[in-house]
Amino acid sequence: MFKKFIFISSFSLLLTSQIIAQKEAPKNWFNLDPTEDKVYGVSTEKTYRELLKGKKSTTVVVAVIDGGTEVKHEDLQSAIWVNPNEKLNGLDDDNNGLIDDVNGWSFIGGTKGDVDQDNLEVTRLYANYKKMYDGLDTSKGYSSPEQEKEYRYYLKIKAAYKQGSSQYFMYQGLFRNILSGAQMIKESTAKDSLSLDDLKSYKPSNQSDAMAKNAIEQGLKRSGKNYAVFARIFLSLEESMNEVNKFVDYNYNLDFDSRSIVGDNYNDVNERIYGCNRVMGPKAEHGTHVAGIIAASRYNGTGIDGVADNVKIMVLRVVPDGDERDKDVANAIRYAVDNGAKIINMSFGKSFSSNKNVVDEAIKYALSKDVLLIHAAGNDAKNTDIEDNFPKVDIEKGVNASNWIEVGASTWKLKKYLTADFSNYGKNRVDVFAPGVDINSCIPESKYAVYSGTSMAAPVTAGVAALLKSYYPQLTAPQIKDIILKSSIKYKKKVLIPGKNKKVKLSELCKTGGIVNAYSAVLMAEQMFK
Repeated sequence: MFKKFIFISSFSLLLTSQIIAQKEAPKNWFNLDPTEDKVYGVSTEKTYRELLKGKKSTTVVVAVIDGGTEVKHEDLQSAIWVNPNEKLNGLDDDNNGLIDDVNGWSFIGGTKGDVDQDNLEVTRLYANYKKMYDGLDTSKGYSSPEQEKEYRYYLKIKAAYKQGSSQYFMYQGLFRNILSGAQMIKESTAKDSLSLDDLKSYKPSNQSDAMAKNAIEQGLKRSGKNYAVFARIFLSLEESMNEVNKFVDYNYNLDFDSRSIVGDNYNDVNERIYGCNRVMGPKAEHGTHVAGIIAASRYNGTGIDGVADNVKIMVLRVVPDGDERDKDVANAIRYAVDNGAKIINMSFGKSFSSNKNVVDEAIKYALSKDVLLIHAAGNDAKNTDIEDNFPKVDIEKGVNASNWIEVGASTWKLKKYLTADFSNYGKNRVDVFAPGVDINSCIPESKYAVYSGTSMAAPVTAGVAALLKSYYPQLTAPQIKDIILKSSIKYKKKVLIPGKNKKVKLSELCKTGGIVNAYSAVLMAEQMFK
């Protein structure tokens, strides 16, 4: 799963980033028009108003493979897919081996509950290879070329695991000391908030108090004198500590195994029948947000407006708080294809893969059934032409899937940059950029929140794809991909390379050098069928 929590090397900067309010993005900006509204949205409103008004559309099923979705959300419930051949009665009415798959299926749940936390893929791989290669004496060579290749891969995995896990063990100790010190300061001052003068007069009695005082003082300095933020800073410390503990206790824990909850034979990658029908799962914020971007009702006067106006969201849960597993991803793709989805959104990714070929076969299966897959490029500000991000478009050596769109994230803040500073990029492996910063959408309990990520850019693109399929149903998956890429609005000015203080043309960061645009896409589709 793409990182939801990003650390800054200086702890005081982390505090400051949480307490200084940012200028708000224009309301519903991802649906706005670059010319009319001066933000690089995808021109959804203009498209419906000028090009699609009065035209007929057909319902399109869009599968959201994610961490779970709230199907009863006030702005989504009318757009949730219902299996026409299944009833909620404890029986397998449609004879597909899955009981009560009314709105979709969860491949990470079972009779014992639902998977919430899980390892990262690098942890699972390291645990497996460690048993075979830890302490191997290579001074006399290898038993075979295959063993040498696998051993070198093990060393790569080991290095990645050590680098990733060590920082979180360090953060755990650091945050524990700071949190303890902050509690002492709070109790000794008997105040819920502190001014800079209050903090200056406090005399630390030990190193923990000194660390806490310094971190909080730096945050207050950057926020302005007498700015009462101590209570919020203290809360952020607790939240930070909880996040660090998750990485240590689950993500990087070599001994943690969640799979007993599911109850499948995990080593059997061809197994299809397992899981449960609880598609919401324990954490549905991410999946609900994604689904809302695509399909939130445009006509109920509530909440937000999704991109597509005649779709049904099929909910498929495979993403825990950790990395998704290839077997589950492949089965979710196959389920979506077999049950009528024509667009699949996948807002997840990871740096390593255990069974890439299993996912590749599912992608090929989707192509054979004319199903389009939209994938988020990732949030590590890395060049995926050089560094891996799975699943990937290249399903065979030198062969890319023609039913796959890889999407980077763009922002509304044009005066500074067009590309999101966290977005992955790649001249060869990222196809196009789409709005992915400060996106307001649905979250559980019929609420709304603003999230940022390529996870948001992918469903914006999936919504445009669904719109095209809905109004021009004769379009094939490769044709829809071709239209979206060719009709993207080319950005001529230089943009910042994400994560770097260097500018290049957008065409150096993705194949098209453009931003997804529904208006241009519909015009191109119209020309095709004239």
